[in-house]
Amino acid sequence: MMIQRRPRPQRRRQLTALVLAGAVLYLVAATAASPTARSALETLGRQGDLALGLLRSQLADPRQEEVLPASVSLAIGQSPLLLSSQEAVLRLRRTEEPDDSDITEAPAAPGGIQQPEQTAPIPEQPTEPETPLVFADNGVAAKTLIPSSPDGYLVAGSVYISNRTDYALDASLFDGSFAAALPAEEGPQILIVHTHGSEAYTMPAGQEYTPSGDCRTTDNAYNVVRVGDELAKTLEEAGLRVLHDPTLHDYPEYSGAYNRSLDAVNAYLEQYPTIAFVLDVHRDAISDSDGTPYKVVSNVAGLNAAQMSFVIGTDGGGLEHPQWRENLKLAAAIQEHLSGSCPTLMRPITVRNSRYNQHTTTGSLLVEMGAAGNSLDEALLSARLLGQAMAEVLQVK
Repeated sequence: MMIQRRPRPQRRRQLTALVLAGAVLYLVAATAASPTARSALETLGRQGDLALGLLRSQLADPRQEEVLPASVSLAIGQSPLLLSSQEAVLRLRRTEEPDDSDITEAPAAPGGIQQPEQTAPIPEQPTEPETPLVFADNGVAAKTLIPSSPDGYLVAGSVYISNRTDYALDASLFDGSFAAALPAEEGPQILIVHTHGSEAYTMPAGQEYTPSGDCRTTDNAYNVVRVGDELAKTLEEAGLRVLHDPTLHDYPEYSGAYNRSLDAVNAYLEQYPTIAFVLDVHRDAISDSDGTPYKVVSNVAGLNAAQMSFVIGTDGGGLEHPQWRENLKLAAAIQEHLSGSCPTLMRPITVRNSRYNQHTTTGSLLVEMGAAGNSLDEALLSARLLGQAMAEVLQVK
């Protein structure tokens, strides 16, 4: 009688490795000629059920909820196009699962205004994020700030605007158009500056920096200048021409920072007249009523990204700024674009009487990249998301 022996564990591992190697070769070969990530995924669909079947067989691992198994990550990592579509693969995994986003969509009311199901105190209702931290935990409580009522806001599409001025604004102003445009001439197109460049974040244990003040540092590896580096890099990777000024205009003296940054912006505009967009990158400071700081986050593909907000200046304080509405329209267009993929990443736009040096171009924006309680990693992720969205909006125009 012949005894049939079971394969040894080592042999099973060898067989598994051969199967995965075959899957990697198939995926790379199937997507090699695809010019975009989207077409790569479509190619896999046309090739039949084999590739997607291999992915589904790995995605069925019941022990993991939001992260791809190591074998799938290895296979996808061999193809840059598939690597860029890892989020789409994750969505494939969650096809039959309920949506776990930070906000609940309500039926749209006439005029494109969404009416939330519940009302709550304005301006923003903090909620606890449902997604656990993926970056190193810095020990600060996390909340997601979202409007739960249109009361007190101007709502245009999915964009909420908090108007702190005496000017009247109408939703019809926000049709997606704006005055600023990428110049056809050679030369820098976008300038990134930091009026308050020493603003920093709360780092996890073991990653602390040398402070120059309360949640501030002159070390540009840890303050908002580092976030500006990431934003500039993302814009440049999208084909835009960027200048990034790392000057700390708030150090050693905080008072007069806007005057010093204005001098710098004007000098750049004189030297490079092709600059059409000026981004002043800051970070916010948010705390509870008892003074306890917290971080503001948004769930983006299983990661905690720092929530961002645009602050738009006007001539309401008496300084000349006749075209401030164009800056506001630009901010609204970028925020509307971002809301499609990241519905809670942007907090409401705030319109104020102060000018914030935004009179220099019709493409000037002040953006708060998270708050002091956020980690640097969370702010860097948001910088990449903002850069991608801005590039897409500007290049379509």
